[in-house]
Amino acid sequence: MTRVLTGIQSTGVPHLGNILGAIRPAVQLSRADKHDAFLFIADMHAFTSVRDPQAIREHGHAVAAAWLACGLDVERVTFYRQSDVPEVTELTWYLGCMTPYPMLANAHSFKDKSDRLSEVNAGLFYYPVLMAADILLYDADIVPVGKDQKQHLEITRDIAAAFNRQYGEVLVVPEARIDAQVMIVPGTDGRKMSKSYDNVLNVFLPEKELKKQVMSIVTDSTPLEEPKDPDKDHVFALFKLLASEADTATMRDNYERGGYGYGHAKKELLGLLLDTFAQERQLFQELMEDRDLLEERLRVGAEKARTVAQATLRRVRQAGGYA
Repeated sequence: MTRVLTGIQSTGVPHLGNILGAIRPAVQLSRADKHDAFLFIADMHAFTSVRDPQAIREHGHAVAAAWLACGLDVERVTFYRQSDVPEVTELTWYLGCMTPYPMLANAHSFKDKSDRLSEVNAGLFYYPVLMAADILLYDADIVPVGKDQKQHLEITRDIAAAFNRQYGEVLVVPEARIDAQVMIVPGTDGRKMSKSYDNVLNVFLPEKELKKQVMSIVTDSTPLEEPKDPDKDHVFALFKLLASEADTATMRDNYERGGYGYGHAKKELLGLLLDTFAQERQLFQELMEDRDLLEERLRVGAEKARTVAQATLRRVRQAGGYA
């Protein structure tokens, strides 16, 4: 079976963009019998910027709860927390010793802050090597990535190829799967939904707090009675991602006819979010109230992951003269 691996950053509760763009597609992919799916919570990567221990634990649990609430079947996939598999740190060292400095200096994760070096820690600089270890430790064949992560996957391939040139075919060189049709979900300000922009819709919030986020969506100043262009409106853009064709057509007609305000559209969107994610919202709350269950699910996944990780690390140690 083809092994597919995906990592999820644990920097907070997954938002609507994460659910539509990453979680739902990955859950569907994991249900295909032809794939052996590895999905992990990248909590060690988060440590480059998040230092509060309570936040580290809380974010990890929130990510796990969101994935499970959205239908991830842990019997069919290997779902684990990165920090529960310590073999990844040892492999990171071996791979780092095969990685030339200029390769890391040219990585986007570093270059984006290279003009503010006082803000760059060694972990951020070394980020692509840990990411390479995340992938190579599990003999992944395919790694689905967005365009913004393509460079890091290319670095992973280069590091694996360098190791193999030195020691033989020890590591599996993964292929990137870049989905040009990946869903881009607009945030409340129209830019791509992102925690870093603080423009997210968190569908797992209590209704009152979710309503506040929906009502904050930026709109123009067209008066209620005048017709509006739905294709230039952020509320409509979000609505049509979830609504049926018939409901989308009705909403479009309301905009173009006039006498329909953005406040009305936002109430429709809120209702759609609550209806669409009713089951997921309930499951998320139940899981967040049962941390022992979350930990048990992650423990089982980590045991499965470590079996593969230890086999890979044995090959690497033997090749390098450490076993």
